[in-house]
Amino acid sequence: MSGHSKWNNIKRKKEKTDGQRAKIFTKIGREISVCVKEGGPDPSSNGKLRDLIAKAKSNNVPNDNIDRLIKKAAGEGDKNNYEEIMYEGYGPCGVAVMVETLTDNRNRTAGDLRHYFDKFGGNLGQNGCVSFMFEKKGVIAVGETKFDEEKIMEDCFEAGAADFSIEDGVIEVLTEANDLSAVRDALEEKGYSIDSAEVQYIPSTYSAIEDPDMVVKMERLLEMLEDNDDVQEVWHNWDSPENDEEE
Repeated sequence: MSGHSKWNNIKRKKEKTDGQRAKIFTKIGREISVCVKEGGPDPSSNGKLRDLIAKAKSNNVPNDNIDRLIKKAAGEGDKNNYEEIMYEGYGPCGVAVMVETLTDNRNRTAGDLRHYFDKFGGNLGQNGCVSFMFEKKGVIAVGETKFDEEKIMEDCFEAGAADFSIEDGVIEVLTEANDLSAVRDALEEKGYSIDSAEVQYIPSTYSAIEDPDMVVKMERLLEMLEDNDDVQEVWHNWDSPENDEEE
């Protein structure tokens, strides 16, 4: 998601290498596989699948790849049984970290995550140790539009949005988590182009890290987590230096 807003979780922006793109494709593929098995292969009746297709396209996953993933998950070709597990912990200097995983081996995943946290000055905690510091919300990024701010505001609230912001030409719409698909569909019907629509965990407070050595450790922790194939998303409340530069 481009730009920076008061809701948007801190996303480090860097050029995606081929290897990173391949990992993104793998992670989205797992999400689609689980989603199709739970809700069926038809995006018109499976709102979560619709959101994932939009997410895949926003990450430049080719349409043919998306179709193959859906067909494989709907048939007998995909024997993997992934379970969704959320891990919580603390990074350096008490930064709150939430890690969403899809895994076929919870012992492997828990062991890997515990190792990362320990290695970089944090610790993996119990369920509930940091989740109270986050709000689960839907965040929709809207592409360029010819509409003025007054019409955007009117359309967003008519669509059922909780709030919206416009910064540097980037429109971000906030929804309740369960309303994400409905709001996205309503905005599309009103003529808006949707860049992404995702459920995110939005920090209610942020933590700063003053020690440069701890900053490096936090960055390395996030890199290790994001590079792990079992990890789907990482949310945290670190108010990083580059986040300040964007404001």
